[in-house]
Amino acid sequence: MTTDANSRMTEQPERRARKSLLDIVLGRPLADGDDHEQIGPAAGISVFGLDALSSSAYGPEAALTMLLALGSLGIVYLLPITLTIVALLGIVYYSYRQTIAAYPKGGGSYTVASENLGTRVGLIAGAALIVDYILNVAVGISAGVGALVSALPALYPHTLALCLVILLLLTVTNLRGIREAGLAFIVPTYVFVACLGGVIVIGLIKTVLHGGHPLPVAAIPKCGPAMTTVSLWLLVKAFANGCTAMTGADAKLEQRC
Repeated sequence: MTTDANSRMTEQPERRARKSLLDIVLGRPLADGDDHEQIGPAAGISVFGLDALSSSAYGPEAALTMLLALGSLGIVYLLPITLTIVALLGIVYYSYRQTIAAYPKGGGSYTVASENLGTRVGLIAGAALIVDYILNVAVGISAGVGALVSALPALYPHTLALCLVILLLLTVTNLRGIREAGLAFIVPTYVFVACLGGVIVIGLIKTVLHGGHPLPVAAIPKCGPAMTTVSLWLLVKAFANGCTAMTGADAKLEQRC
């Protein structure tokens, strides 16, 4: 008995040390009904709006990349594809508004599909949502690191390491809870919104001052002739690439439900 007691006394400090380390990394455990996770509108924008904002930064570029092979002809198809994606996003938004009204206490894709269409359809909807989350994280991180290494070419050999570090930071931050994640992302969110708004305002001012033809900072290369024929498959791929802009919006709408 004495040996067992000594063993338990030795294990207790080790358990407390491990527990305190986990509390430092992941935050203290929350009890049921704890209002610690309540956040205000300012932090709520960074929690529920950051994914949608970030996905809008790489979606149009992904669609345009597919249309580059068409040369100047690709510009003709960019606006219809963009408007189609916006219309699809509007349909998704309206559908989630109906879901929120029908399930005021919460009802995501799995719940709604299971109750109305059966368990198998619910599982398909749940699996699709998991894939959506994975794509949102993967594409968002890779696009952000791609923009970073394009501005700082010296970091190019460390692209994979940067992606993994950012993924680890996002994982740890989100595991700490909604409130901590909102506070951590609030500054980057508003900086991104301010920068994007500044680009739009500066572009509009230059357009007005130069009569609709602003002077480019660098000479714009002449668009070459179309390098390939326009095919339905190419347009569908451009549309699919552009739909990556919906990954963040759909994920956050699902969280709201």
